[in-house]
Amino acid sequence: MSGSVDRPLSPHLQVYRPQLTSVLSILHRMTGVFLSLGSVFLAAWIISAAMGAEAFECVNGMAAAWYGQILLLGWSYALFYHLCNGIRHLVWDAGVGLDIKTSYTTGYVVVAASLLLTVIVWACALL
Repeated sequence: MSGSVDRPLSPHLQVYRPQLTSVLSILHRMTGVFLSLGSVFLAAWIISAAMGAEAFECVNGMAAAWYGQILLLGWSYALFYHLCNGIRHLVWDAGVGLDIKTSYTTGYVVVAASLLLTVIVWACALL
């Protein structure tokens, strides 16, 4: 077939308004990736402790720096979000809460619980 074919294209992402369920689904995947990357740093931190004081001070210094603290804050939120949303998905797997109203309510609960758990952990860590 040569030349251009004049036929309608299927709707793309820019046609649709983002919905809470789709945004939370994308965020769940992104937090999974971020947790994987954070696990690499956690492994490096543990390995540096086994390598000696100098290596540990280097890696621990990065974690204690402002940029390390921001990454740790993001990693802890990702952990709690992924956990809470994973529990939500387990409930869905049981066939519960699949209607739109409950789905939106539990979505907001997941975001709020993730924020609350992150704040509690960081408040306890800073005491």
